[in-house]
Order: sequence, then structure tokens, then C-alpha cells
Amino acid sequence: MPPNSTPSRLRALGSLLRPHQWLKNTFVLNGILFAHEWNNPTLLRSACIATGAFCLTSSALYAFNDLHDVEMDRLHPVKSQRPLPAGHLPRHWAQGAAWVLTIAGFAIGALASFRVVGFLAAYLVIGFLYTVKLKRVVILDVFGIAAGFMLRLLAGTTGIGIPPSHWLLFCGLMLTIFLASAKRWAEISGVKTVSDQRPVLAQYFPLLLDKMMTISATAALMSYSLYTISPETVAKYKTPDLMYTVPFVAYGLFRYIYLMYRGGGVDIALDLVKDKHLWATFLIWLASVFILTRQITNP
Repeated sequence: MPPNSTPSRLRALGSLLRPHQWLKNTFVLNGILFAHEWNNPTLLRSACIATGAFCLTSSALYAFNDLHDVEMDRLHPVKSQRPLPAGHLPRHWAQGAAWVLTIAGFAIGALASFRVVGFLAAYLVIGFLYTVKLKRVVILDVFGIAAGFMLRLLAGTTGIGIPPSHWLLFCGLMLTIFLASAKRWAEISGVKTVSDQRPVLAQYFPLLLDKMMTISATAALMSYSLYTISPETVAKYKTPDLMYTVPFVAYGLFRYIYLMYRGGGVDIALDLVKDKHLWATFLIWLASVFILTRQITNP
């Protein structure tokens, strides 16, 4: 099929929007899960709508990012195969998609609440700043990535009327800093020269990122562990047994670190989708949470 045919361009457009990355937007659903509101149809509907809105908006940001970085991506061994640097998609298609997805994301987000629209707008601003500036500033780029995840978390809590737990916010922040630090570690360890990757990598070194990962992973695991045994959690869920889910969280973190040192970790979403151990761990953890907190829905 000719590379400039409409079906070929539509496939390239789908690649540009990176739908496999939508898995990250399930972070929005953490509020429903940890607030134990999955049996509330109104809140569940709003959370799912907010998740969909973030999927569209995040794809708009991916299109904008690729438009901004197209020349640099042509020099990259992997990113040069993306639709824009490879010449498989015209720039005006990517520009149009970014605008359409942004408008659609805001429109869908408004169905959940106008607060969700506010978080979507903040997410776009952070994403824009990250693309044009923050990803070139050492350490601040990691916090820029974490900020995007935290806005998803806030959209799924404050955005739909669920007061966010301080445990959830702290654990979420530490977890996203860990994932962003791991991504940078994998990037600098997987290239021969920093010119092959983003310029900020020249300012990083493995020992710094090792320490950032160690601190953030430890803080995330400890905050989750303390959350499961806190008097507030025990009273809310009517069980002290959530502590038995801690090993699954620890294993998930260690498995991800293993993947990173083995040569993965560059693309968080792909690692989560492709690794059976991580999927099994997540499903077992989720099932454990439902079983251990069943007293709430079945008093």
C-alpha cells in the first residue's frame, strides 16, 4: 500500500496518538478504588468519563510533543521510526489531531465535572511546559512527569467529589517519581552517547538516579504499608488485614526494577502491558483488596 494513501496515514495517525499509553490514565481510577466507591454508579461513571477525557488529552499532547521534537527525533535510533520523523504522516494531520483531541477531551471531561476540565487544562499546561522546557532541566523533568500523574489522581478524586486521602497523594507522588527516575536510568544506560537521546541526559549519571529510585521506591512502599495499618484505614475498611497486600506491592516494585536493569523500563506502559508477572501481581493485589474489604459492601 502506498505510504501516502489514506489507510496508511490513518495507521500512522494511530501510532502517533500512542493508544498503548492510555494505560497510564487508569491512574484516574485510583480514587474510586481507594475510596471504596466502586459500587457507587454515579461516581464510577464520572471516574470512567474522566479517564476517557485524559486518554484523548494525553494523545493530543503526544502529537504536540512529536511536532515539537520532529527534527531531534530524526537523529534518534528508535524515535526516528515514529510517523512524523519517518515522513509517514504530514504535519497538518498531526496538528489537526492535536486540536480535535483537545476539544473532544475537554467536552467529555465536562460531562464528569468542570473541575475535571480544570485538571485537564492544568495537565495540558504542564505537558506543554514539559515539552518546551522542563524536560531539558535535570531533576525538574522527573517532577514534571510526576505532576502529570498527580493531576490524573486529583481528577479522579477532587474532580469527581471524592476527598483525596493524604496517604494516596503521598504514595502516588513517590511512585510516579520512582517510575520517572527509572525511565531516565534506562535511557542513559541504553545509549552510547547522550546525543542519541534528549540533551538533559548529559546531566544525569547512574548513581544519582539509583539514589532517586531507592528513596522514592522506599517511600512509596513504606507509605502504602503504613496506610494499610493506619487506624483511619482499619476503621474505614473495617479490617486490619489490608497489610497482607503489601507483599504484592513490594513484588511489583522489585519486578519493575528487575525489568529496568535487564534492559526494559524505557516505556512504562509497554512494560506493564507485556510483562505477565506484573499483570498477575496487579490482578492478585486487586482481588485481594476486594476480598479483604468485602465487609463494607456486605456488612
